[in-house]
Amino acid sequence: MSERLPFIAVDAASRRLLALAEKVAPAPTTLLITGESGCGKDHFARLIHELSPRRDAPFLKIDCTSLPPNLMESELFGHERGAFTGAVERKLGRLELGGKGTIVLDEIAAFSPEAQGKLLRVLQERTFERLGGTDSLKIEARLIALTSTDLNAAVAAGQFREDLFFRLSVLPIVVPPLRERPADILPSAEHFLGTLAPLHRKPVMRLSETAARVLPAYAWPGNFRELRNALERAVVFSKSEQLQPDDFPENIRASAGNAAFLAGLRSLEDLEREAISRTLEATRYHITQSAEILGISRKTLLEKRKKYGLLKSDNG
Repeated sequence: MSERLPFIAVDAASRRLLALAEKVAPAPTTLLITGESGCGKDHFARLIHELSPRRDAPFLKIDCTSLPPNLMESELFGHERGAFTGAVERKLGRLELGGKGTIVLDEIAAFSPEAQGKLLRVLQERTFERLGGTDSLKIEARLIALTSTDLNAAVAAGQFREDLFFRLSVLPIVVPPLRERPADILPSAEHFLGTLAPLHRKPVMRLSETAARVLPAYAWPGNFRELRNALERAVVFSKSEQLQPDDFPENIRASAGNAAFLAGLRSLEDLEREAISRTLEATRYHITQSAEILGISRKTLLEKRKKYGLLKSDNG
């Protein structure tokens, strides 16, 4: 996402996350944050940083998926001049540049087995050396690892080191998907609209009442990323300052329609109560006549009338 989404905590699940962030923020402990892609793990990591005593120090995010294996050591640890062909000057690595701040390893599961071993050593000893160097440098930054991968399954499949998993899992935190935080959907949508409208040189955009009912009814498998993309599409194509359901993709509208249909379904008990109530009113509470219309015995009708609280002096 091009703009930063603040940590919105309207939903009870998000408020619990916020309370957890406040508890773990002061500690220097390594954190493992898991959750579906796009659910806001990086925003939660930044929240922890901003609530911590490290808030004025650097916050460095390293995308492990885009870090080539042959450059991993140089990027993380840095190198001395002449350490390898092309190393014409000393370069400081991310672990050193992080200072006393926070370093986020995004999608830690993407690290190669060799890289996992080197990271394990760093976590155990809290020290490292630049490539080609002999000085042992101390890591002062806090490390936070993020992943959307099921690391338990990755360990079982031999794709992730068990010892590294245990080292990272001192304080594991799961960020729930957006569908499990429904009260956050509309406030997040309003935030995105506030940034997307000026980006596309549009006036202030708002959700119509019907659109505001559509968005929470959808499951958002792509989480915040999908929500933002859907809103950007709506902003681009809408001819009005008020977004309507038709401005959103068909899959979102269809899901909302199914939800509305299901919400309109009623239990057999509700239907029976309504049928009895209407029949009694139509016959002015004549029990015998009502029972004949409903096709049940007088005794059964009296029992159901009592059950449903449809009590009124009868005429027969």
